[in-house]
Amino acid sequence: MTPPNARPALRTPARIGAWLFALWGVLHVWVGAEGVRQYLSAGTVGLWNMVIGGHAVPRAAFVHASDAATAFAHGQLLLNFTLDVGGYGVLGFVVAWLILSARAPWPGYLIGLVVIGICDLAFLFAQVVPGVIELNAGTVGGPVLWFLAVLITPLGLVPRTGAAA
Repeated sequence: MTPPNARPALRTPARIGAWLFALWGVLHVWVGAEGVRQYLSAGTVGLWNMVIGGHAVPRAAFVHASDAATAFAHGQLLLNFTLDVGGYGVLGFVVAWLILSARAPWPGYLIGLVVIGICDLAFLFAQVVPGVIELNAGTVGGPVLWFLAVLITPLGLVPRTGAAA
């Protein structure tokens, strides 16, 4: 019989899924850091160039704001957006830790499924699919990592009842 305080062992698919969530987190923390770098070095134009470039919004066709107030508002909103993306990256690390530490693998997985899913699916269907942002490995990589993590992780989690698998 398992002691009441013992944490169930994770199987390999859960570990792989958790590391995919962590890798997803790295990609998203990078977006936050790059947003700050662009804000400080290139301002609003640099931030816009991070989030456009797709077939519907090519960089050469995009018209940047010419008045200071609009450009300032755009810059602050884009900085906030990129920092929020970085915050989601931190959440990816928390999800990975909850799973890998076996402290709360199912709640961690469900947070990754729902909250990170909202983040990534909104990005995918609001920016990537319509062609706002440039389609590349980085813009598709996040949703792919999330999808793989969501599929693989539960295969290695011990059933919620705590029964050994």
